[in-house]
Amino acid sequence: MKKNKMLIFFCGGGSGGHVIPALTLIKEIKEKNDQLEIRYIGSKTGIESRLIPENNINYCAISTGKLRRYLSFENIIDLFKVAKGIIDSLFMLGSKRNQIRFIFLTGGFVVVPVSLAAFLLGIPIYIHEQTSRVGLANKIASFFAKKVMISFESSRDYFPSHKTLFTGYPLRKACYKTELDYCEFQGMNLLNPVKPILFVTGGGNGSELINNLVEDGLEQLLERFTVIHQVGKNNISKYSQISKEGYYPVEFVGAEMIDLMKAARVILSRAGAGMVCELLVLNKPSIFVPLKIAQKNEQYFNAMEAQKKLNSVVIQEDELSFDTLMSGIEKIMSLKIKGPQEIELRSADKIIKELEIETIA
Repeated sequence: MKKNKMLIFFCGGGSGGHVIPALTLIKEIKEKNDQLEIRYIGSKTGIESRLIPENNINYCAISTGKLRRYLSFENIIDLFKVAKGIIDSLFMLGSKRNQIRFIFLTGGFVVVPVSLAAFLLGIPIYIHEQTSRVGLANKIASFFAKKVMISFESSRDYFPSHKTLFTGYPLRKACYKTELDYCEFQGMNLLNPVKPILFVTGGGNGSELINNLVEDGLEQLLERFTVIHQVGKNNISKYSQISKEGYYPVEFVGAEMIDLMKAARVILSRAGAGMVCELLVLNKPSIFVPLKIAQKNEQYFNAMEAQKKLNSVVIQEDELSFDTLMSGIEKIMSLKIKGPQEIELRSADKIIKELEIETIA
């Protein structure tokens, strides 16, 4: 009789910030132990529902509702969605209970029903928190977790101390390499661009604020830079109609992201934990516009880490204008770029060591 493979479930979604670190770990786990079967639980419509299948990973969708810290009639509706998500998770996980080694959660509203179902079924739970200010979903899930791994030391205060450990943010191997894996982007030579590259991103879903700023000042920016602009799925139809030499609007940047950041002379972005940690390892001073409505102003604190260590520029949303952007660009252009830093043990390796992947038969 053929022996069933051991199963690992990953869960997280709502934004690329929760999905990308999961994809990084999944890839490295597969390299270490190809006898494991990995599946991913996410929402029916979140960005994970597209990114995970694109990476040939078995995707399981459940119902989920948003967790709000304020009074809203939608909270009542979403309670039923969360309850449905718990039932979905119980059936999904329960049918494979004896094969599942553990569930790894990276955050987002979808992890709440999954963590509760896993706890009820006695399945070990591990959590990774990416941000410096902890999300409510991971905070709730941490009560059921075996271990909580954090990216920033400042996150310790939000979790039970006896199960919390610092591992850092799991970054792609490309972050630690000086050479490029992708030397071209949409036909452009990244190693020898006609003009210095300005890479603009508002995150996987784009940022209307940053998009509008770039659109308004595009003529001036193109005088000095080749502009690669990640605009988001909902905005690509608009920006793809802008036909100007040296301007490259894209919906979403995938595997080429790290190489684009290496090749760029200036980077303008939000301050999600993944972006900040990647730029810290790349030793790349950049311009951050923290999302003002981010939970507990987490993006501001993420960006301040980069300002302290790399002299990166932080521009608050209320202060953002073309003048402050240009001032930030001038500062970044005056700084020396050192290149990727060397470390003894990568964060992804630390996490995989805690999961004891190599001992799973």
